[in-house]
Amino acid sequence: MAKLGLNDEVFGFDPFSQTKLDIFPDRMAPVVRLEDGIPTWRAMRWGMPPFKDTAHPITNIRNLTSPWWQRWLSPANRCLVPFERFAEYTSDPGPKKAVWFRVTDDRPAAFAGIWTGWDGTRGPKSAPVTGHHDLFGFLTTEPNDLVGGVHPKAMPVILIGQQAMRAWLTAPMTAVPDFAKPLPNDEMEVFETAA
Repeated sequence: MAKLGLNDEVFGFDPFSQTKLDIFPDRMAPVVRLEDGIPTWRAMRWGMPPFKDTAHPITNIRNLTSPWWQRWLSPANRCLVPFERFAEYTSDPGPKKAVWFRVTDDRPAAFAGIWTGWDGTRGPKSAPVTGHHDLFGFLTTEPNDLVGGVHPKAMPVILIGQQAMRAWLTAPMTAVPDFAKPLPNDEMEVFETAA
């Protein structure tokens, strides 16, 4: 995924810019969460705690009824993962190809995410980091036709515009399932396909 440079018109503060443009699992990314009711940028690591100590970090959350995720679905643990575009990889035989998607009309968009603090060792094997980490993952749902043609299992839960983003950060837990739906086909487009 690639991050979005949100500006004063969206949240009323300067964009976080201390991370790389392209974001990968177990790497740092700019994330927005509410702190005392104020949207605040934080650098967090992509990948929630694994179910078992030996498992890999979990980047995407689908089963919202699982007790594992229920404890982090309250507003205090919700976040936004801003993006300009995201990729899914083809499942065709041979080398995988990335297909990039974005919302139409360059509107501000974010994935609906959750976050938590965690202590342990994370990061790439070449440069592991031991200590406290703020971790995040984002919700996924069934894909729309556009994404489903490339990745038939799931797509991120996408929020467009300030109102939808703030609603995700503040809605009661009973409303969480209402957010877990695919973006309509006409709200997004294929941006490019890597050769």
